[in-house]
Amino acid sequence: QVRLQESGPGLVSPSQTLSLTCTVSGGSITTENSWWTWIRQPRGKGLEWMGAISYSGRTKYRPSLKSRTSISRDTSKNQFTLELSFVTPEDTAVYYCAGGPPRATLNESADKWDYDYWGQGTQVTVSA
Repeated sequence: QVRLQESGPGLVSPSQTLSLTCTVSGGSITTENSWWTWIRQPRGKGLEWMGAISYSGRTKYRPSLKSRTSISRDTSKNQFTLELSFVTPEDTAVYYCAGGPPRATLNESADKWDYDYWGQGTQVTVSA
């Protein structure tokens, strides 16, 4: 059974960099054709696709976040990481990691049903 677990600080100061790690167990982030994704949900708003990294290390980002977002991976630890720079209170949200097929990334989907695996989510608050 593949499981995803997000980890990272729950509180980040404005203008700093938010860094979250997703640890994958029961499966490999290098499995062919798999994509590993970050999605967030601000309180009272819908899910927002942020970006993804492929089994081979290719990345794709939401255009509106591209200048502030970086997704990387550590295959030795079977982890992938989100970094979001210059955060503001508007970046306060529950952040989820997910794993799925290429079409989910192609469509920049934030629909849970388009993914094979979904983490439980972690709350990140941006505040001084």
